[in-house]
Amino acid sequence: MKSGFTPHRLKNFQRRLLAWFRGHQRDLPWRASRDPYRVWVAEVMLQQTRIAAVMAYYQRFLRRFPRVESLARARQDEVVKLWSGLGYYSRARNLHCAAKEIVAHHNGRFPRELEAALRLPGIGRYTAAAVLSIAYDVPLAVLDGNVARVLARVGAIRGDLRAPGRWNSLAATAQQLLATEAPGDWNQALMELGETICTPQGPRCTACPVSSHCRAYAQGVVAQIPAPRRKPAAVQMKIAAAILLDPEDRTLLVQDPGAHDHVLFSRLWQFPAIEVAQNAGAELEKHLRASLQIVPAALEALPHARHGVTYRNIQLLPFLAHVPRLPKRPRTRIIALARLTRLPVSSATRKIAQAASRAD
Repeated sequence: MKSGFTPHRLKNFQRRLLAWFRGHQRDLPWRASRDPYRVWVAEVMLQQTRIAAVMAYYQRFLRRFPRVESLARARQDEVVKLWSGLGYYSRARNLHCAAKEIVAHHNGRFPRELEAALRLPGIGRYTAAAVLSIAYDVPLAVLDGNVARVLARVGAIRGDLRAPGRWNSLAATAQQLLATEAPGDWNQALMELGETICTPQGPRCTACPVSSHCRAYAQGVVAQIPAPRRKPAAVQMKIAAAILLDPEDRTLLVQDPGAHDHVLFSRLWQFPAIEVAQNAGAELEKHLRASLQIVPAALEALPHARHGVTYRNIQLLPFLAHVPRLPKRPRTRIIALARLTRLPVSSATRKIAQAASRAD
């Protein structure tokens, strides 16, 4: 896909968008500095996560790990614990591993070369381009959902934007349109436009600084671009979890991604759990007997909780069981139930624990 801009129109397009961004950009904490470490942390946190959800996590993370060296020295469970609740925990693990590589092989600085950046754990083309352009003014264009939507409307490009050929074409167009004298500001301007003006529904075209360059606006087809993506059918799941309590109100947590969909608990500390079909209590009891050699005297069903992960609609079925003692096994942890959130746990585990708290 060619950009369709003459040199004069391209300069006008760039000038308008950059002037709008510099006058209207939101005051976000990661824009206060172009330090590559801070830019990188922000870009990783913002992957598949709303800005509002990231704000507090970003500031708390940098208070604890102000430099890449402090992140590299940390234990991985401490990093994941600080990430707890933000989701997609592989991002935290990759961030930690990449920090170690940056300290060991790049003198503590995020590499300036694209190929070196792409070799770091968790760094794809988008993240590399964002960090390198914002921190180092490397002339690399970014392409994410917001940028793709803006470019598709500017060029009146129909169809599924994520189709491989069309996405590659959009990437080439993004690079053609890049304001090479200010690549960091340009990339942020396109993303800002997509997030605040050229939104998926209800775009505010009359407030758009580049509407005069937008073919979709001129043709009256903004609402039809991009084409809606087909969502996978929702999958219904039931997960039964055991809250085992000893006489000291301590509980047992495990790390066992094999007993259920591993996405749900993100390979963090969790209650013993299993996906069930019909008789949840009986199936959970069988799982406890096989995995932990525990046969609780009784499993008390607690109030259900709802949980969503991507296309999964999950019903959490907590059960409470009092036991005389908790078993010590590899990959298990015994902790006071009231102190559970001091460990890295997922939001699903928090919901299960809340059911036990309400039952007291």
